[in-house]
Amino acid sequence: MIHDVFEKLRALQSILSRKFEIEHEIRDIPKGLATKTELVNRLKKSYIEKNEQREQIKQRIKGFREKMAEAEQNREKLEGQMDMIKTQREYEALDKEIRDASEKEMQFRRDLQKEEKILEEMAHLMEREESLIQEQEAELAAEQERIRNESDGLMERLRELEKEEKEIVPGLDPEMIFKFERIIRSKAGLGIVPLKRGVCSGCHMILPMQFVNDVRDGDSILFCPYCSRILFHQEDGEEVFAADAEEGIFDVDDLDLDDGEDVEDDDSAEDEGEEAEHDDNGDDDEDDEEEDDEDEDEEEM
Repeated sequence: MIHDVFEKLRALQSILSRKFEIEHEIRDIPKGLATKTELVNRLKKSYIEKNEQREQIKQRIKGFREKMAEAEQNREKLEGQMDMIKTQREYEALDKEIRDASEKEMQFRRDLQKEEKILEEMAHLMEREESLIQEQEAELAAEQERIRNESDGLMERLRELEKEEKEIVPGLDPEMIFKFERIIRSKAGLGIVPLKRGVCSGCHMILPMQFVNDVRDGDSILFCPYCSRILFHQEDGEEVFAADAEEGIFDVDDLDLDDGEDVEDDDSAEDEGEEAEHDDNGDDDEDDEEEDDEDEDEEEM
C-alpha cells in the first residue's frame, strides 16, 4: 500500500515540478515584454521632448528674423538721411547710429544662423530617433506575437499536466498533497527523495537510526526532520540497521586508541620485567662481593 503511494508521489513530483516551472515561465513572460515596451516608451518620450525643443528653436528663429529685418530697415532709414546732413557733428552722430544698427543687424544674423544650425541638427537627430522608434515598435509587435504563441503553448501544456495530476491524486491524503506541493515549490522540485545509508539524499543530513529503521519498515509516510521532504527506502546501496545498533556503535579513533593503549601496556610490562631481572642480577653480584670479603678476612686471621 505504502509502495503504491510512493510510486504515485514520484509520478506526481515529476508533474508538479514541470507544472511549477511552466507557471514560473508564464509569470516571467511579461517581464521581457515590459522591458521592450519601456524602451519604446523612453524613445517616444525623448522624441516628444526634442520636438518641443525644436518648436522653441523655431520660435527663436522667427524672433531673430523679425529683429534682423527691423535692424535692417532702421539701418537703411539712417543711411537715407545722409544726404540731408549739413554739419560735421550731424554726420558723426548719424554715422554712429548707422554703425550701431549694422552691428545689431549682424548680431541678429549670427544668432539666426546659430539657431538654424541647431534646428538642422535637431531635425537629423529626430529623424534617426523616429526611425529607431519604428524599428523598436516593429520588434515589439513581433515579440508580442511570439509571446502570445509561446503563452498559448505553455497554457496548453499546463492544462495537460493538470489533467495528469487529477488522474494521480485520487486516493492520496489532501493534506499530504498540500504539504507535498509546498515542499516541491520551495525545494527545487524535489519533494520525495530516497534514504541512502542513513542519510537524506535531499539535504544530506545524517538521520537517527531508529528513524532510518522506521523509513525502511515503510509502515507510514515519514518526512525528513531537517528538510521536510518525504523519505522512502531504496534497496540499492541501503544498509540494514539492527534495532539495538546503538549499543554496538563505536568510533574508529576509539578503536585505534584502545589498540595503542594495549601496546603501551605490553611495552610497560616488558620494561618492568627487564628492570626486575636487572635488580635480581644486581643483588646477586652484591652477595658474591660480600662472600669474597669474608673469605679474605678468614685468611688474614
